[in-house]
Amino acid sequence: MAENKADSSEELQARKLLAEAEKKSSGKSGGFMSGIFGGGSSKIDDAIELYCKAANFFKMAKNWGEAGNCFSKAASLSLGADNKLEAFQKFSDASNCYKKVDPARSLECLKQAVAIQTEMGRFTMAAKTHISIAEIYETDLQDLEQAMVHYQKAADYYQGEESQSHAQKCLLKVAQFAADKEDYQKAIQIFEQVANRCAENPMLKYGAKEYYFKAALCHMCVDTLNAQHALARYLDVFPALQDSREFQLMKKVLDCMESTDVDSFTAALQDYDKISRLDPWATSIFLRAKRSMGDNDLT
Repeated sequence: MAENKADSSEELQARKLLAEAEKKSSGKSGGFMSGIFGGGSSKIDDAIELYCKAANFFKMAKNWGEAGNCFSKAASLSLGADNKLEAFQKFSDASNCYKKVDPARSLECLKQAVAIQTEMGRFTMAAKTHISIAEIYETDLQDLEQAMVHYQKAADYYQGEESQSHAQKCLLKVAQFAADKEDYQKAIQIFEQVANRCAENPMLKYGAKEYYFKAALCHMCVDTLNAQHALARYLDVFPALQDSREFQLMKKVLDCMESTDVDSFTAALQDYDKISRLDPWATSIFLRAKRSMGDNDLT
């Protein structure tokens, strides 16, 4: 029970509705005549409605755990009644409540929701749910391996539905996490795939340099010679890259790494940073490269 909320009117009303819902769902209401003439379906519908009302009052009382419990019970009843659309909506509602107090239970509800969505062929919805799952793993549980799995599943579903821009966003998350885990080949493959797609599209060309830059950063962490060869290949596909500040920076730092010139490496980054700041991910990759030269400081 939420702290300091036990005596609130919302909490009391929620518990009254919850008791009524549990009577309905257990079949203890309605009497003998109801048992003879049926009415089971309407009891279930009534119980679902009561659980949802109770959940909303618990939400007003900021008792998120109990609200999640009520939505979860409503979802299970809906699933038992073969109302799959309502079931995954209620599991999603339950997840939103649990997320505030219990990320693990929030995940359980989202996984139940996404199983129903895929069974129904609602792949765009399933993709969105996989993103929500990935975000919990990423932010709340800090499990990058599982976050990658679910961003990849979301990307696969979006691609199946021809939603390439949404798929790309998910794939870029996978690439970023792959690089964080030093799986550079996977990261390179994705960054290059996205960069090539942008380079081929007049509307997306401006973004190509960012992804070629990130691919080159990953190459840099593997081998400087491979990184130089990669830059040459990128220029063949996207000649405009040569005039970019990102390309000039990569040329400088790769030369510095070949000569193990830590001071010039640092100066090149500082010069770049004066005009446009490196994002935290790129900074972390450059720091790894600098460590390979025996220095742990980018300043």
